[in-house]
Amino acid sequence: MAVVFLQTPLRRFIGDQPYVEAPGRTLRELIDNLEARYPGIKEHLVNPEESGRLALGLAAVVDGEPTNMGLLTMLDEGSEVHFLPAIAGGAPFSPPRAEENLFPPPPSAARNFFLPPPSAGED
Repeated sequence: MAVVFLQTPLRRFIGDQPYVEAPGRTLRELIDNLEARYPGIKEHLVNPEESGRLALGLAAVVDGEPTNMGLLTMLDEGSEVHFLPAIAGGAPFSPPRAEENLFPPPPSAARNFFLPPPSAGED
């Protein structure tokens, strides 16, 4: 049986336990078996519009590796499966233009704290 870890909001379906054990040779079978034991959980794990995909915003990590086969991911006896929020976002990187100064000079009033202050009459 695989050991299945769920993020906190989904633990209400499994009696607020941090993990449960469930059988399954693939991620799809595992989710179907979870649904049989914990009715209603599947709709939070599988995309309702594309039943062959995980729910939007959800990622699965199997034995420490992110899945790239989706629900077809094969499981071993004793696999650890973590359902986690998917991490995405951020702006695409664009290198700075030559005319952009990433490190503008400090204001003229700024002093270097490692140098002694100027003596009277110096700027």
